[in-house]
Amino acid sequence: MITMTEIAKLTGVSQPTVSRVLSGNQAVNPEVRERVTACAREHGYQPNVMAQSLAGSRTHLIGVILTDISNAFFADLVKYIEQEAGKSGCRLILFNTDYHPECEQECLEVVQRYRVDGLIVVPVQEETKEWRDRVRRLQIPAVVITRQAKGLDSVYVDHKEAGNQVGRHLHEQGCESYVFFGNMADEKYEGFREALETLDPANRKRFTNIATKEPAAVEKHLAKHLEKYPGRAGIFAYNDRRALQLFGILQKMGIEIPGRAALVGFDNTYMCEYLYPSLSSVSQPNEAMAAKAVELLLHRIEQPKEELPAKAYPMHARLIPRSSSVTAL
Repeated sequence: MITMTEIAKLTGVSQPTVSRVLSGNQAVNPEVRERVTACAREHGYQPNVMAQSLAGSRTHLIGVILTDISNAFFADLVKYIEQEAGKSGCRLILFNTDYHPECEQECLEVVQRYRVDGLIVVPVQEETKEWRDRVRRLQIPAVVITRQAKGLDSVYVDHKEAGNQVGRHLHEQGCESYVFFGNMADEKYEGFREALETLDPANRKRFTNIATKEPAAVEKHLAKHLEKYPGRAGIFAYNDRRALQLFGILQKMGIEIPGRAALVGFDNTYMCEYLYPSLSSVSQPNEAMAAKAVELLLHRIEQPKEELPAKAYPMHARLIPRSSSVTAL
């Protein structure tokens, strides 16, 4: 790979002049600038990003840490982050933690070594002070996306309000008992259950939470719930992947969807429309979240001395009713 020193020799100018041209300095003589850029193009010059960062220059790299890149929701989200960042000439370095805190710690260390300009992260343990302190110690701008982290810029969907939407929807569809497939610490659970108990206090007794993902255990819990409550059951899964798992288990059990069990997922991934019956799901504003996260991050990068308080940007999710929960569309 050709270096700036070699370009200087080939073009007959000094190495500092070559450096100024290749860094975009417009004060260089136009004829010299053209000669240098033509030589760089001809020989396939690529800047040494690490050397630039060591010299205190911007790398135009943004680190993005996700919890599960195999989830279509996150693949869609990172696509929009990349598009938005690209408008400002930035590129992404992508990391996947698979929800493991130890892996997340390793990713943060690598991010620091690469000297990225900033970080967009879907955290594993955003509620802990230890994690927030670790991110601050990186001493680079960081924005949390899809979650809210105290003391850091955060762009996220109000999960409690989204769960509330699902609860009202399933109640309106005539469901007589309810199941939440996910963790009770999830704000979706809180909103879902709160809506149901507000609509009918008796729903408190007709509610089952299934936290396990193990298929045999899920089937056992569902069978017990459906045996106990013979009316129509409303089931809310914390994401579309888990809704798809439930879809298969219910079909295996011979449970009619949506007649005996109305099913709703979360994330509104592409597969929802292609299932039969099609899957009702909560749609998150991925494009808007990505745009706001990149906007906040770039402002922090470009104005490093501007001490602004951390901001929280909750966004609105929207339930998309389909055949898995609605008997007549």
